[in-house]
Amino acid sequence: VNKVALDACRQLVYGDPHHLDGVRVLGVDEHVWKHTRKPGQASNLVTILVDLTPLVDGRGPARLLDMRPGRSADVLSGWLKERDPSFREQIQVVTMDGFTGYATAVEEQLPQADKVMDPFHVVHLAADKLTSCRQRLQRETTGRRGRKDDPLYKHRRTLLTRTNYLTERQKQRLEMLWATDDDYVALEVTWLLYQDMIAAYAHPKKSEGKKLMERIIHTLRKGLPKGLEELAQLGRTL
Repeated sequence: VNKVALDACRQLVYGDPHHLDGVRVLGVDEHVWKHTRKPGQASNLVTILVDLTPLVDGRGPARLLDMRPGRSADVLSGWLKERDPSFREQIQVVTMDGFTGYATAVEEQLPQADKVMDPFHVVHLAADKLTSCRQRLQRETTGRRGRKDDPLYKHRRTLLTRTNYLTERQKQRLEMLWATDDDYVALEVTWLLYQDMIAAYAHPKKSEGKKLMERIIHTLRKGLPKGLEELAQLGRTL
């Protein structure tokens, strides 16, 4: 069924001879095409390519350009190589997640384009670092993975919740968690920065939100004390 859908989609897209015209902002992302995969089978991921130019210009929604099986530098690089030089030259911006394979392909095939990570993927990356920090502290303080009655494990979902959506009870539990053990200081710092990042993107004034994000990135890049490894990794990526 998925193959039929993919073939039908590509037929509809390529049925328009002008479907690649005017693409200045290219969006690249992966999608889980099927949730089960047996050993030896092809990748269950596909690379999605979208024209974000209409969205950026305020002319309409984004347009699907193509889908390619797999998720790698070769997949994206191969697709770009198949395009005319004029198409590659007109691309000014490429938005993507933090996957280095896509970044490598863009650097090779679209050297003039700016690489941008969209807000969803930036916040998602920060959330991953927050989770990694929690898991690291769990192992360091207990010598094992989290269990249901462990403080860090019990708060794993609350930590990822935006402060605006926290109940009073959840806020009190987090305050108790921070006050319980000095070993959790690194997690508290990582959590605060994660929340600051969400607030920056949610700011009603884009100019102010941009300033907030610039401060966050500057903080991450200027050097962090020992014990904040996950934030250091985030800073290098951003």
